[in-house]
Amino acid sequence: MTETQGPAHKRNMTRRKVVVAGGAAVAAVGVGGGIAVNAFAGETSGDASSSSSSAETCYKLTTETTEGPYYIDADKIRQDITEDQEGIPMTLELKVIDAETCKPVKNAAVDIWHCTALGVYSGYEVMGSGGAGGGGTQPSGAPSDAPSGTPTGEPPSGAPSGGTGGGHSEPTDDERYLRGTWKTDKRGYVTFKTIFPGWYQGRCVHIHVKVHVDGEWTSAGYEGGHTCHTGQLFFDEKAVLASAEVSPYSTNTTTRTTLDEDTIYPDNGHEGGLLYLKYNEKNIAKGVHAHLTMGVAPDETHDSTDTQPSAAASSS
Repeated sequence: MTETQGPAHKRNMTRRKVVVAGGAAVAAVGVGGGIAVNAFAGETSGDASSSSSSAETCYKLTTETTEGPYYIDADKIRQDITEDQEGIPMTLELKVIDAETCKPVKNAAVDIWHCTALGVYSGYEVMGSGGAGGGGTQPSGAPSDAPSGTPTGEPPSGAPSGGTGGGHSEPTDDERYLRGTWKTDKRGYVTFKTIFPGWYQGRCVHIHVKVHVDGEWTSAGYEGGHTCHTGQLFFDEKAVLASAEVSPYSTNTTTRTTLDEDTIYPDNGHEGGLLYLKYNEKNIAKGVHAHLTMGVAPDETHDSTDTQPSAAASSS
């Protein structure tokens, strides 16, 4: 596979601020051990069991992908983002490392957000299933509360299609389920509790992720710094097909886009965000553990619709 590097120059710093609801203090996450290398090398995604390789190989840069129209600069500093959403329980463990040095990126702010089992994003319920119609539960009535978070960037000129656009849509409500921000510990780990995502028209099952560095954690949240990675995390077809047999996913009537059909997935495996998964193959409803080591370039800025891959995305 031929490799190419992304932009090497540093870009201007961008300013972001995260406010913790209620002023709760932020604490570091202590997750697992290990050294600052690929902790999950050699594992098989979608398998009920996994193994670790002794090869201490540094990860390549994880591919940058589009932010999509539904990002909201987070106001929820938390690990458990489930709220009252129904679905297969899932633990998502990410390890963030400097792809050049293999050293863990500690104290980074990691954002994740994804749709419900029926394909609806919080903050955009009025748009229904991913803003593309079909499947999921269409909300009734107009939202009565103003959103508590502020979306970054300018709203798009037209309506989003399948959630794949780069522009932002203004939030339609103040719901913030399945969204959250937490900090990496000294080993570069961050863990979230959520549900297995569903799907909506035009997209395969995925989770959005951002990594912010060089900011400051305070009792009020995370301030300053810049975004060094904007990407998406993906699920293999075996796991998605298994989830589709479980309620409420089984009630989602939207035609599902497969991983191979998706126009955003870079088709380069774990380098492109394909998660390693562990679950009971006979009963996925019991829960899923997903994990991935993400290689980032802390000195670079990738904060919006930068879709140029950090490494070549070759088809397999």
